[in-house]
Amino acid sequence: MAEHNKLGKKGEELALNLLQQKGYAILAKNYRHKKFEVDIIALHKDTLVAVEVKTRSTPDFGDPQDFVKKTQIKNLVEAVDHYINKNDLDYEVRFDIIAIISNKLGTRIEHLEDAFLYL
Repeated sequence: MAEHNKLGKKGEELALNLLQQKGYAILAKNYRHKKFEVDIIALHKDTLVAVEVKTRSTPDFGDPQDFVKKTQIKNLVEAVDHYINKNDLDYEVRFDIIAIISNKLGTRIEHLEDAFLYL
């Protein structure tokens, strides 16, 4: 497995652990619709939360959350809409980003709720 894939997988595991510690119920991991993927779909209280996990080894080129672009947001919304309709769900929906920087100096995790409001 390529090094960046290992880092991404580690980031998703860290994100899952963080969400579970915060009381989120994980409904799906790496949910795919067409060629779009939602890293994590979880339920928190009465809200369905779609989580994009961005992991980087350095902030030198920008914060991890800066790498979520408008096209990706559009694709995530379509995939989550498909998940909701497929499973006949009726919840408020929120889109979060978990931004992770992990390297030999340590790991920094930031959970940005309602993240797409700020992009």
